[in-house]
Amino acid sequence: MKIRNVVHRGLRRFIQHNDASGLAPAVVERVRNILTFLQEMEDDQELRDVPNWKGHQLTGNRKGTWSLTDITCRTMNTSRTERTSRRS
Repeated sequence: MKIRNVVHRGLRRFIQHNDASGLAPAVVERVRNILTFLQEMEDDQELRDVPNWKGHQLTGNRKGTWSLTDITCRTMNTSRTERTSRRS
């Protein structure tokens, strides 16, 4: 999946330039693992397979947006994903 939009400036900088200066040091590795998972997953259903994240799709005008609650980071993140073809 491709992450289409990131609002948090520090998180966007982390994704684009591997610069963790905008994130709390305590969560950098956890965020790195979550982002790796999101970028490598092939199907939306995989988000529901990680029970700690409580992944679910939003409805209404936020339809197509996924919300993840990570208990460890104690943050609520929403992300829109876009299917991309994967080459072997």
